[in-house]
Parts: sequence; C-alpha cells; structure tokens
Amino acid sequence: MAAVSGPGGGARSPLLDDVVNGAVDHRGQPVRRSSSGGWTSAGFIIGVEVAERFAYYGISSNLINYLTGPLGQSVATAAENVSAWEGMASLSPLLGAFIADSFLGRYRTIVIASVVYIAALGLLTLSAVLPSLRPSDCQTAENNSCSPPLHQVVLFFFSLYLVAIAQGGHKPCVQAFGADQFDGQNPQECKAKSSFFNWWYFSALGLFLLGTKTYRFSIKGGERSPFLRFLNKALLAPDGSEDGKICTFSEVEEAKAVLGLSPIWATGLVYAVVFQQPITFFNKQGVTMDRSIRPGLNIPSASLQSFIGIGTVLFIPIYERVLVPLARAFTGRPVGITMLQRIGIGMFLSITSMVVAALVESERLKTARECGLIDKPNATVPMSVWWLIPQYVLIGVSDVFTMVGLQEFFYDQVPSEWRSIGLSLYLSIFGVGSFLSSFLVSAIEKATGGGGREGWFANNLNKAHLDYFYWLLAGMSALELIAFIYFANSYVYNRARQS
Repeated sequence: MAAVSGPGGGARSPLLDDVVNGAVDHRGQPVRRSSSGGWTSAGFIIGVEVAERFAYYGISSNLINYLTGPLGQSVATAAENVSAWEGMASLSPLLGAFIADSFLGRYRTIVIASVVYIAALGLLTLSAVLPSLRPSDCQTAENNSCSPPLHQVVLFFFSLYLVAIAQGGHKPCVQAFGADQFDGQNPQECKAKSSFFNWWYFSALGLFLLGTKTYRFSIKGGERSPFLRFLNKALLAPDGSEDGKICTFSEVEEAKAVLGLSPIWATGLVYAVVFQQPITFFNKQGVTMDRSIRPGLNIPSASLQSFIGIGTVLFIPIYERVLVPLARAFTGRPVGITMLQRIGIGMFLSITSMVVAALVESERLKTARECGLIDKPNATVPMSVWWLIPQYVLIGVSDVFTMVGLQEFFYDQVPSEWRSIGLSLYLSIFGVGSFLSSFLVSAIEKATGGGGREGWFANNLNKAHLDYFYWLLAGMSALELIAFIYFANSYVYNRARQS
C-alpha cells in the first residue's frame, strides 16, 4: 500500500498505518491492527487448543490401561496399538494441512475438524457406557480367555481413529492460525510471535468461534498451493519453457529449502519414540507400585502424566525470564539461543530421562525380587510411585526445548504459504516415531519372548525387563543427538524469515 502524504508532505496517514498488509477480516475486508490479531485473538485460539488437549490426553493417558483391562490385550500388543494410534494421530495433520492450505483455509478446517472431533468423542463414550456394548467380565490382561464382543471392539477402534483423523485437521491449523495473528513486519508483534510458541503450552469450539470477528485471514491468490505447482514441474516443455507459468524459480528454491529440513526431521524420530513411553510403559510401571496417598486412597497411575505438563508449565517462565536473558548476555541474540540449539538441549534431556527411567525400573525389579513378588504380578511392589516423577518431569522440561523448538523451526523455516504444512511436518515426526516405537516393541518382543521365555515386555512386569528397553532408548537417543549436532552445524537458516 502506497504511503499517503499529509498537508506538510511525507506524513503517513494513521489510518493506513493501522491497516495490516496481507490480511483481511472474516468478511474479507481490510483488517485494522488495533481491533484484530495480537494476543486478544491468540487467546481465543489457545483456549480451543486447551480444550482439545484435555480431550486428547484424557484418551491417550488411559488408553493402555483400557486395552490391557476391559479389552484384554497383552502389554506388548496394547503398547503397539497405542503407538499405532499415536502415529495415525500425528501423521493425519499432513492431510489436514494440505486441505487447509490448498482449499478450505485454516479457520474453516478448524471448525469442521472440531465438529468431527465432538462426534468421535461421543461414539467413543457410547462404546464404553452402553450396556449392550460393554465387554463381558474382563478383569486383567492375564486372563487370556477374555474376549470382548467384536462389535464393541470395532466401534471402539473406529471412534478412536476418528479422533485421530479429526486431530489431523485441528492440530496443524490451530497453531499456525494462532501465529498468523502476529504481523511479522511489525517489530512489536514479531517479538510477541516468538513468545507465542512458548506460551502455547502454558495456556473450547465455542470459545474459538467467539473470536471470529477479531481474526486476521491471510489473503490468498487464485493459484493453488505452491506445493502442487512444484509437483507439476514435470509438465514443463522439453525445451524448459515456462509458458504456463507452472513453476517459478523462487518456488523451486522454496521447495528445495523445505527438502533441506529433512535431516532435522529425521534426527527427531528417536526423540519421538522416547515421547511415547509416558503413555505406555511408564503408565504400566506405575500400576505395579505403591500408589497410596492415605489408607484406602490410591492415585491412578495415568495421573502421573500430569507431571509432564506441570514440568512444562513451571519451566516456561524460567526459560523466558531467566535462561533467555542469561543466554542473550553471552550470545548477543535477542532470543538467547538458536532454534537448533534449543532442540539439541531437549534431546540431551530426553537421554537423561531414559537413564533415570532405567535406574528406577532396575530398583523396582530389585525390590520385587527381594520381597518375593516375582510370581505375583497383581501384588503391589512396596516402592512408592513417586519415584517415577523425575522421569516424567524431565520429559516435560525436554518438551520446552525440543518440542517448542521444533514447532518454531518448522513454522519459521518454510514459506509463509506452507506454514500449516510446516507444522504438520513437525507433527509427522511424532507420527513416524510412534510407528517406529510400535515396530521396535514388536521386534523386541519377537526376539526376546516366545518359546516359553519371558520377554522384555512380559505381561508380568516383575519378570519383564523394561530397564533394558530404556537403556536401549538412551543409547539410540545418544546416537541421534550426535547425528543432529552434525546436521545442525551445517544448516543455514533462512535469515529473511528469521528477521
């Protein structure tokens, strides 16, 4: 927009200064900075994310116990199913981001995905509460004859995967739409955008809709997503002419930049495997331990997963108020450390969490042996469940570094038209990592179990060796960190987007 001079010449109109370039409101009209965007709009979007996370983690944190309990699956099979579902939930955002960026836009995709989400949660509830759909007496995972009705299992898994699909439309768009509420060309809003990725973790469909009149909607041209245009490169004439304007030089360079993110993407996969452990084996460990708060009152083992969130929420202010200023004094960078340095620190913390988990599990097994509980899988091991808290908290603190760093990295280092896809690439790390975790558990179970042997993931955890598995993950994570450091040192940031 051209500058408008006042009577004295050279003075820009305050009204034009208040207009945000490249954005419109929900009616398609030019949007004013003073009445849209910023933390006001981001607050509504964070609100709907909080509600969605309550629903998602309410399912994921209890899923392995439901599979090994009412559905009667073995520990290994249940862990594989949890990881497969998590993988689907993390990979489906690739499709959701494509639909949002190419067809519907982020706002409409969020609304439609939320409606599907609500329907899926309703069906999931029906599969558990309707008498005609409840499984018959199914007491423990040790009861191999436990066989719930087929229709109950089908409805349960259909509802479960519908949740995963709905999240695919919700997850990549909500965060990108939230970051869109900050104008990267405005110095104050650009600084707030960096903090937005941190406070995203700190902070329902109705709340999101209330903010409609204040949102900024990015103006899109008539063309399809540049990602599609890049794929059409093969349609160029043999002489290399670009008569159809199918793909410009800048689009090719942007696509190459996105492909350049693949080493960072690949070196996050083992971290994603570690990320699966709190909702699978950490949870099952807790079931065997002393969970009493007072006589007659035990805490659910799944509730310990709240310490991941507690660790994250408590550490974010420390990171923002203490670590960033301290690092800034040494590096001279406004954000203290680079995005890749932040990711690497979190990977190191994830290694520490696996080492702690292995040591705690070794102590639990030792206690079970000393108390003669090896052949008593349902007995409570006289070791407090609070011993598991450090490994949960370390996972939470590592999230502040690695997960938030990955989010910002994949949002920041892709073209603006690809930002939903960028965030879905970040989520796909955890999708592929979940499938990798499922494959790893299956392979180890086949290698260590069978033939009358008790494998690493025996249903009787007092005979299992989860400690070996944690040591294996610690070693794999250490190798991953070495590879990450190698690729990070050679990575060249897109400085234009960083600024």
